[in-house]
Amino acid sequence: MSGFPRYEIKDISLAPEGHHKIDWAYKNMPVLRIIEKELKETRPFEGLKISVSVHVEAKTANLALVLREGGADVALTGCNPLSTQDDVAAALVERGMKVYCIHGADPETYRRHLEMTLAFGPDIVIDDGGDLAMLLHSTHKNLVAGMLGACEETTTGVHRLKILEEEGRLAYPVIAVNDARCKHLFDNRFGTGQSVWTAIMATTNLIVAGKYVVVAGFGMCGKGVALRAKGMGARVIVTEIDPVKACEAIMEGYDVMTMDEAAPLGDVFVTVTGCKDVITKQHFEKMKDGAICCNAGHFDVEINLVQLAEMASERKELRKNIEGFVLPNGRTICILAEGRLVNLASGDGHPVEIMDMSFALQAQSARYIAEHGKELNKHVYDTPTVIDDRVGEFLLQSKGYSIDKLTPEQEKYIHSWDLEE
Repeated sequence: MSGFPRYEIKDISLAPEGHHKIDWAYKNMPVLRIIEKELKETRPFEGLKISVSVHVEAKTANLALVLREGGADVALTGCNPLSTQDDVAAALVERGMKVYCIHGADPETYRRHLEMTLAFGPDIVIDDGGDLAMLLHSTHKNLVAGMLGACEETTTGVHRLKILEEEGRLAYPVIAVNDARCKHLFDNRFGTGQSVWTAIMATTNLIVAGKYVVVAGFGMCGKGVALRAKGMGARVIVTEIDPVKACEAIMEGYDVMTMDEAAPLGDVFVTVTGCKDVITKQHFEKMKDGAICCNAGHFDVEINLVQLAEMASERKELRKNIEGFVLPNGRTICILAEGRLVNLASGDGHPVEIMDMSFALQAQSARYIAEHGKELNKHVYDTPTVIDDRVGEFLLQSKGYSIDKLTPEQEKYIHSWDLEE
C-alpha cells in the first residue's frame, strides 16, 4: 500500500454495533447473497485489486465483503464526509478490510482517504459520484495504465464521465451502473423517495401532511421524492428546467412553477437536480420563517450556503443536523445536514432491499470488467442487459414470484417484420 497503513478510521472500539448493522443488512440482501455464492465458487477477482468509494454504511460493507469473497483485494473509502458510519468502518477493519474514512472528515482528510484507497494501484474502481475518477484523471494519472475499468453508481458521476468521453479524455472503460433498469427504476425512485423522507421526518419530527413541499428536479430521484410527499398528504410543487419533465409533473398532478414563484410558498424544499445554485439569495429572501431546505443531490452545491451565511445575522444549532440561519428581517431558514445528501447525512440511506439490487449490479458489473475489461474501449457503457435481467430474476426468485416466458412462436412473432407469417 505504498507505506500507507491498512486503515484510518475514527475508533476501532465502535466495531460491535457495526457488526450488528452489517449482519442485519446481509440477512435482508437475498440477491447479493446469491451472487456471493457464485463469486465464491468462480473467484473472478482472484489477483485483482478493487478500490471502492461509496457511502460507507452497512449495505456498502456487504458489497465490499462480497467482492473479497470473489477473490479481490479491496480498499474502501467514503464518497461523502457525512455519510460514513464510523461503527461500520470499524467492523470492516475487524473483518480484515482496508478502510479509510471518518465521519465528518475535513476536505484535506477526505481527499487523503481517497488517495489512500487508490495507493495500491487498482485494477477496477467502483465509484459513487466520481471522486476517484477525478483523481485518476488529474493528479493520479500514473495509476490508470494498469486499470481494467470502472463502475459508476450515481447520476452525477455518470454525467461527468460522459463529459470526459465527449472531450476525448476518458482514461478507461466505465460501466454506467446508475443507468441500469434495476438501478434507476428502483434505487433512484423508490430508494430516494423513501430514504429522503425518513431522514427529514426523523431529523425534524414534523408532520408532512398539509405542508407545501417544493421538489427541485423531476428526474427519477425527484419523482420518488415527490411521490412519497404526495402520498403523505403534502401539497407538492415541482421546479424544472426541462419542459417535457415539467409536463410530466403536471400530468402526475403536481403544481409546476419557477423557484422564484415557489420560494414564498414552500414549507420544505428538497433539491434533487445535480446542478449548482438551485436555491440562492433571491430565493432565501422570499422564504417563510422556519422554511426547511435540504438536498438529495450528490454534491452540496445545490443550496448556496455561502450566500445564506453572508445574509445571516446569526447562525445557531436548532436540533441535531438542523442549523438555523437568522436573517436581518428576523426570519429563520433551516438547513438540514449542512446541505449534503440528507438521506445519508441525516439517516441510514436507502432501504436495504433497494441497495441489494444496486450492489448486486455493481458486483456483476465489476465481474464483467474483470472478464472483459481488456477488450473494452475507453467508453461509458450501458450495463449489459443480461446483468440487469439476472438481478431482476434473482429478486423475483428470492421473493417466490414467477413470471411468464415467451413461447418460440411468440419470439418469432415479435422479431418478425412480416406479421402474417
